[in-house]
Amino acid sequence: MHRPDMHQDCRHQSGRRLWLVAGTGEGPELAERLLTLGWQLTVSVVSAPAALAYRPHSELTLRVGALGGEVAVEAELVAAASSGRPYSVVVDASHPFACQVSRQLMAGCARQRQRLLRLQRPTLEGPATLLPALETLRAVPLAGQRLLLAIGARQLAAAVALSPSALHHARLLPSVSSLQQAMAAGLTAERVACLRPGSALAVERALVRRWRINTVLARQSGGSTEQLWRRICCTEGLNLLLLCRPQEPAGLESLDAAALLATLAGWTPPRP
Repeated sequence: MHRPDMHQDCRHQSGRRLWLVAGTGEGPELAERLLTLGWQLTVSVVSAPAALAYRPHSELTLRVGALGGEVAVEAELVAAASSGRPYSVVVDASHPFACQVSRQLMAGCARQRQRLLRLQRPTLEGPATLLPALETLRAVPLAGQRLLLAIGARQLAAAVALSPSALHHARLLPSVSSLQQAMAAGLTAERVACLRPGSALAVERALVRRWRINTVLARQSGGSTEQLWRRICCTEGLNLLLLCRPQEPAGLESLDAAALLATLAGWTPPRP
């Protein structure tokens, strides 16, 4: 499920152990707050670059790699319990569009009767055109528009095919896979930018100015990336299209950041 060579294992026993599945968005700040509250953390991230956002701590274990499916999630919970150090709670702070991750966590936790909490990102306000699905991009008038695709590499080819009258540009993560998918979608090298998450506002603004972008297609993530594109589009007078956030699985216990931290601050381990 994870690459063991990337672990920073905790050494102490405690009844307040938590498995946090996150990334580079709210994950690092949430981890810091939970450590302050006295929790021992196992934090799962997808890639080694994402792990760099987490400050080393004696009570923090970092694990890098994909979850590996429902069976692997369940195996992680069983292994923790078998070692005498079970998780008190699992927190799903994965990206709102990482639907598969949330489903895997929910299924694995349900089978092991493990408490699972979902971090619910806020719904941001401001001018934007919401697209219920990527397919609805076909109906948006984009003839002659210089369109910046900021939706990741997986849906890049589909977005290009659904907006044939636009001049496409892409803002992607710096990975070989992302570049390969951009080239396969027909974008030329001079219309692709590879930047890490959390790039400075000035860098992103310079990018849209250099390319003379008219319209940005991003995702309704509810996080810092959506905030960034909202701000840039507002100040630069650009049209903002947002892919609607997927619905959370039914029955998932979702809490905003404040409610989640309040719940975990008052957590009392069950008596043996």
